[in-house]
Amino acid sequence: MSRFLVCPPDHYQIAYEINPWMDVKRGADPTVARVQWNALAAVLEKNCGATLERIVPVAGLPDMVFTTNAGIVAGHTVVLSQFRYPERQPEETPFEQWFESHGYEVKRLPPGLFFEGGGDMLGTRNMWFGGYPQRTDIRAYRYVGEFLGREILPLELVDPRFYHLDTCFCPLSGGEVIWFPGAFDRYGQAAVMERFPAEKRIAVPEEEAVRFACNAVCIGKHVVIPEGSPSTMERLEKLGYATHAVGLSEFIKSGGAAKCLTLALD
Repeated sequence: MSRFLVCPPDHYQIAYEINPWMDVKRGADPTVARVQWNALAAVLEKNCGATLERIVPVAGLPDMVFTTNAGIVAGHTVVLSQFRYPERQPEETPFEQWFESHGYEVKRLPPGLFFEGGGDMLGTRNMWFGGYPQRTDIRAYRYVGEFLGREILPLELVDPRFYHLDTCFCPLSGGEVIWFPGAFDRYGQAAVMERFPAEKRIAVPEEEAVRFACNAVCIGKHVVIPEGSPSTMERLEKLGYATHAVGLSEFIKSGGAAKCLTLALD
Protein backbone atom coordinates (compact mmCIF):
# COMPACT_ATOMS: atom_id res chain seq x y z
CA MET A 1 0.00 0.00 0.00
CA SER A 2 1.41 3.38 -0.95
CA ARG A 3 -1.59 5.59 -1.80
CA PHE A 4 -4.00 6.71 0.88
CA LEU A 5 -7.07 8.90 1.14
CA VAL A 6 -6.85 11.36 4.03
CA CYS A 7 -8.99 14.24 5.27
CA PRO A 8 -7.48 17.29 7.01
CA PRO A 9 -8.90 17.84 10.52
CA ASP A 10 -10.40 21.26 9.79
CA HIS A 11 -13.67 20.36 11.50
CA TYR A 12 -12.48 17.62 13.83
CA GLN A 13 -13.90 17.66 17.34
CA ILE A 14 -15.73 15.37 19.76
CA ALA A 15 -19.28 16.46 19.10
CA TYR A 16 -21.09 13.27 20.22
CA GLU A 17 -20.41 9.94 21.91
CA ILE A 18 -20.74 6.76 19.86
CA ASN A 19 -17.95 4.64 21.36
CA PRO A 20 -16.40 4.20 24.83
CA TRP A 21 -13.49 6.53 24.03
CA MET A 22 -15.53 9.62 23.20
CA ASP A 23 -16.30 12.18 25.90
CA VAL A 24 -17.74 15.51 24.80
CA LYS A 25 -16.84 17.05 28.15
CA ARG A 26 -13.17 16.19 27.75
CA GLY A 27 -13.14 17.12 24.08
CA ALA A 28 -10.12 17.36 21.79
CA ASP A 29 -7.70 20.24 21.30
CA PRO A 30 -8.07 21.33 17.65
CA THR A 31 -4.64 22.98 17.54
CA VAL A 32 -2.86 19.91 18.86
CA ALA A 33 -4.93 17.69 16.56
CA ARG A 34 -3.80 19.72 13.54
CA VAL A 35 -0.13 19.46 14.59
CA GLN A 36 -0.47 15.70 15.10
CA TRP A 37 -2.26 15.16 11.79
CA ASN A 38 0.38 17.15 9.91
CA ALA A 39 3.12 15.13 11.60
CA LEU A 40 1.42 11.86 10.58
CA ALA A 41 1.10 13.07 6.99
CA ALA A 42 4.78 14.08 6.93
CA VAL A 43 5.92 10.68 8.22
CA LEU A 44 3.79 8.86 5.66
CA GLU A 45 5.01 10.98 2.76
CA LYS A 46 8.64 11.67 3.66
CA ASN A 47 9.67 8.65 5.69
CA CYS A 48 7.53 5.96 4.08
CA GLY A 49 7.19 7.21 0.50
CA ALA A 50 3.40 7.23 0.52
CA THR A 51 1.20 9.36 -1.71
CA LEU A 52 -1.68 11.07 0.06
CA GLU A 53 -4.88 12.04 -1.71
CA ARG A 54 -6.73 14.71 0.27
CA ILE A 55 -10.51 15.01 0.34
CA VAL A 56 -12.00 18.38 1.25
CA PRO A 57 -13.41 18.25 4.81
CA VAL A 58 -17.06 19.16 5.30
CA ALA A 59 -18.27 21.35 8.15
CA GLY A 60 -20.48 19.47 10.58
CA LEU A 61 -18.80 16.11 9.89
CA PRO A 62 -16.13 15.91 12.61
CA ASP A 63 -15.35 12.21 12.10
CA MET A 64 -14.81 12.55 8.35
CA VAL A 65 -11.13 12.79 9.30
CA PHE A 66 -11.24 9.01 9.90
CA THR A 67 -11.20 8.18 6.20
CA THR A 68 -10.61 4.46 6.62
CA ASN A 69 -14.31 4.18 7.42
CA ALA A 70 -15.33 5.57 4.01
CA GLY A 71 -15.34 2.17 2.33
CA ILE A 72 -13.04 -0.59 1.09
CA VAL A 73 -11.09 -0.29 -2.15
CA ALA A 74 -9.91 -3.06 -4.47
CA GLY A 75 -8.56 -2.01 -7.84
CA HIS A 76 -10.92 0.57 -9.31
CA THR A 77 -13.89 -0.59 -7.24
CA VAL A 78 -14.97 0.77 -3.88
CA VAL A 79 -17.67 -0.66 -1.66
CA LEU A 80 -19.03 2.38 0.12
CA SER A 81 -19.70 2.26 3.83
CA GLN A 82 -23.14 2.43 5.37
CA PHE A 83 -22.64 3.75 8.88
CA ARG A 84 -24.48 2.32 11.85
CA TYR A 85 -24.79 5.60 13.74
CA PRO A 86 -26.86 8.47 12.29
CA GLU A 87 -24.15 10.93 13.33
CA ARG A 88 -21.80 9.52 10.71
CA GLN A 89 -24.22 8.65 7.93
CA PRO A 90 -23.95 12.11 6.26
CA GLU A 91 -20.29 11.30 5.50
CA GLU A 92 -21.39 8.79 2.89
CA THR A 93 -22.33 11.45 0.32
CA PRO A 94 -19.04 13.40 0.12
CA PHE A 95 -17.03 10.18 0.08
CA GLU A 96 -19.21 8.78 -2.70
CA GLN A 97 -18.75 11.98 -4.69
CA TRP A 98 -14.98 11.83 -4.23
CA PHE A 99 -14.72 8.25 -5.46
CA GLU A 100 -16.98 8.87 -8.45
CA SER A 101 -15.04 11.98 -9.44
CA HIS A 102 -11.80 9.98 -9.32
CA GLY A 103 -13.03 7.23 -11.62
CA TYR A 104 -13.93 4.49 -9.14
CA GLU A 105 -16.85 2.14 -9.64
CA VAL A 106 -18.93 2.67 -6.51
CA LYS A 107 -20.83 -0.27 -5.06
CA ARG A 108 -23.57 0.13 -2.45
CA LEU A 109 -24.93 -2.50 -0.10
CA PRO A 110 -28.66 -3.16 0.27
CA PRO A 111 -30.42 -0.65 2.54
CA GLY A 112 -30.33 -1.51 6.21
CA LEU A 113 -27.03 -3.41 6.11
CA PHE A 114 -24.29 -1.67 8.10
CA PHE A 115 -20.70 -1.80 6.87
CA GLU A 116 -17.87 0.47 8.00
CA GLY A 117 -15.22 -0.06 5.36
CA GLY A 118 -11.54 -0.31 6.14
CA GLY A 119 -12.28 0.05 9.82
CA ASP A 120 -13.71 -3.46 9.88
CA MET A 121 -12.17 -5.12 6.82
CA LEU A 122 -8.45 -5.83 6.50
CA GLY A 123 -6.53 -8.23 4.35
CA THR A 124 -3.38 -10.16 3.58
CA ARG A 125 -2.24 -11.40 0.19
CA ASN A 126 -4.42 -14.48 0.51
CA MET A 127 -7.24 -13.65 2.91
CA TRP A 128 -9.51 -10.83 4.02
CA PHE A 129 -10.85 -10.51 7.54
CA GLY A 130 -14.06 -8.76 8.57
CA GLY A 131 -14.93 -7.51 12.04
CA TYR A 132 -18.49 -7.68 13.39
CA PRO A 133 -21.04 -7.07 15.02
CA GLN A 134 -20.42 -3.79 16.81
CA ARG A 135 -20.36 -1.63 13.68
CA THR A 136 -20.65 -3.97 10.68
CA ASP A 137 -23.35 -6.58 10.09
CA ILE A 138 -21.91 -10.02 9.37
CA ARG A 139 -24.38 -10.34 6.46
CA ALA A 140 -22.68 -7.42 4.73
CA TYR A 141 -19.60 -9.51 3.97
CA ARG A 142 -21.51 -11.73 1.59
CA TYR A 143 -22.14 -8.73 -0.66
CA VAL A 144 -18.70 -7.18 -0.18
CA GLY A 145 -17.08 -10.48 -1.09
CA GLU A 146 -19.18 -10.80 -4.23
CA PHE A 147 -18.48 -7.19 -5.27
CA LEU A 148 -14.72 -7.57 -4.86
CA GLY A 149 -14.28 -11.25 -5.65
CA ARG A 150 -12.66 -11.86 -2.27
CA GLU A 151 -13.08 -14.46 0.44
CA ILE A 152 -13.76 -12.79 3.79
CA LEU A 153 -13.39 -14.47 7.17
CA PRO A 154 -15.65 -12.82 9.80
CA LEU A 155 -14.14 -12.23 13.25
CA GLU A 156 -16.37 -11.40 16.21
CA LEU A 157 -15.30 -8.48 18.38
CA VAL A 158 -16.38 -8.78 22.02
CA ASP A 159 -14.68 -5.85 23.80
CA PRO A 160 -16.53 -2.54 23.28
CA ARG A 161 -13.24 -0.63 23.46
CA PHE A 162 -12.19 -2.35 20.25
CA TYR A 163 -15.30 -1.71 18.22
CA HIS A 164 -13.64 -1.82 14.78
CA LEU A 165 -11.31 -4.59 13.62
CA ASP A 166 -8.53 -2.10 12.87
CA THR A 167 -8.35 -1.13 16.54
CA CYS A 168 -7.11 -4.61 17.49
CA PHE A 169 -5.78 -6.29 14.31
CA CYS A 170 -3.16 -5.18 11.78
CA PRO A 171 -1.82 -7.50 9.03
CA LEU A 172 1.73 -6.68 7.92
CA SER A 173 3.43 -6.90 4.54
CA GLY A 174 5.64 -9.84 5.58
CA GLY A 175 2.70 -12.04 6.53
CA GLU A 176 2.71 -11.19 10.23
CA VAL A 177 -0.15 -9.71 12.23
CA ILE A 178 -0.26 -7.33 15.18
CA TRP A 179 -3.28 -8.17 17.32
CA PHE A 180 -4.87 -7.96 20.76
CA PRO A 181 -6.35 -11.42 21.40
CA GLY A 182 -8.65 -10.21 24.18
CA ALA A 183 -10.71 -8.23 21.67
CA PHE A 184 -11.95 -11.44 20.00
CA ASP A 185 -14.22 -14.28 21.02
CA ARG A 186 -12.58 -17.70 21.36
CA TYR A 187 -13.59 -18.73 17.85
CA GLY A 188 -12.02 -15.60 16.42
CA GLN A 189 -8.86 -16.20 18.41
CA ALA A 190 -8.70 -19.76 17.09
CA ALA A 191 -9.26 -18.57 13.50
CA VAL A 192 -6.41 -16.06 13.72
CA MET A 193 -4.06 -18.62 15.29
CA GLU A 194 -4.94 -21.13 12.59
CA ARG A 195 -4.08 -18.70 9.79
CA PHE A 196 -1.01 -17.07 11.31
CA PRO A 197 1.70 -19.36 12.73
CA ALA A 198 3.04 -18.49 16.18
CA GLU A 199 6.17 -16.80 14.85
CA LYS A 200 3.97 -14.52 12.73
CA ARG A 201 1.66 -13.40 15.54
CA ILE A 202 2.58 -10.29 17.53
CA ALA A 203 0.28 -10.23 20.53
CA VAL A 204 0.06 -6.71 21.93
CA PRO A 205 -0.14 -6.25 25.73
CA GLU A 206 -3.31 -4.58 26.95
CA GLU A 207 -1.50 -1.43 28.08
CA GLU A 208 -0.32 -0.90 24.50
CA ALA A 209 -3.57 -2.07 22.90
CA VAL A 210 -5.41 0.76 24.65
CA ARG A 211 -2.83 3.15 23.21
CA PHE A 212 -3.93 1.83 19.81
CA ALA A 213 -0.75 -0.07 18.97
CA CYS A 214 -2.75 -2.21 16.53
CA ASN A 215 -4.11 0.86 14.74
CA ALA A 216 -0.95 1.08 12.66
CA VAL A 217 -0.19 1.62 8.97
CA CYS A 218 2.18 -0.78 7.20
CA ILE A 219 3.89 0.39 4.00
CA GLY A 220 6.40 -2.17 2.83
CA LYS A 221 8.88 -2.55 5.67
CA HIS A 222 7.71 0.65 7.38
CA VAL A 223 5.17 0.62 10.21
CA VAL A 224 3.65 3.89 11.41
CA ILE A 225 2.36 3.32 14.93
CA PRO A 226 0.93 5.50 17.71
CA GLU A 227 3.51 6.42 20.34
CA GLY A 228 3.50 4.57 23.65
CA SER A 229 4.01 1.05 22.28
CA PRO A 230 7.68 0.22 23.00
CA SER A 231 7.34 -3.56 23.30
CA THR A 232 5.37 -3.80 20.04
CA MET A 233 7.92 -1.60 18.28
CA GLU A 234 10.78 -3.72 19.58
CA ARG A 235 9.21 -6.90 18.23
CA LEU A 236 8.56 -5.26 14.87
CA GLU A 237 12.14 -4.05 14.61
CA LYS A 238 13.45 -7.56 15.35
CA LEU A 239 11.41 -8.70 12.35
CA GLY A 240 13.13 -6.13 10.14
CA TYR A 241 10.51 -3.38 10.14
CA ALA A 242 11.36 0.29 10.49
CA THR A 243 8.96 1.76 13.04
CA HIS A 244 7.78 5.37 13.16
CA ALA A 245 6.04 6.44 16.37
CA VAL A 246 3.62 9.36 16.06
CA GLY A 247 1.68 11.22 18.72
CA LEU A 248 -2.05 10.91 18.06
CA SER A 249 -3.54 11.52 21.50
CA GLU A 250 -6.24 13.90 20.28
CA PHE A 251 -7.58 11.35 17.80
CA ILE A 252 -7.38 8.47 20.27
CA LYS A 253 -9.86 10.50 22.34
CA SER A 254 -12.35 9.69 19.55
CA GLY A 255 -11.29 6.06 19.29
CA GLY A 256 -8.98 6.29 16.29
CA ALA A 257 -5.30 6.61 15.40
CA ALA A 258 -2.96 6.13 12.40
CA LYS A 259 -4.93 3.46 10.53
CA CYS A 260 -8.26 5.20 11.15
CA LEU A 261 -6.89 8.40 9.59
CA THR A 262 -5.92 6.68 6.31
CA LEU A 263 -7.75 4.65 3.67
CA ALA A 264 -5.59 2.49 1.40
CA LEU A 265 -6.32 3.17 -2.26
CA ASP A 266 -4.05 0.44 -3.70
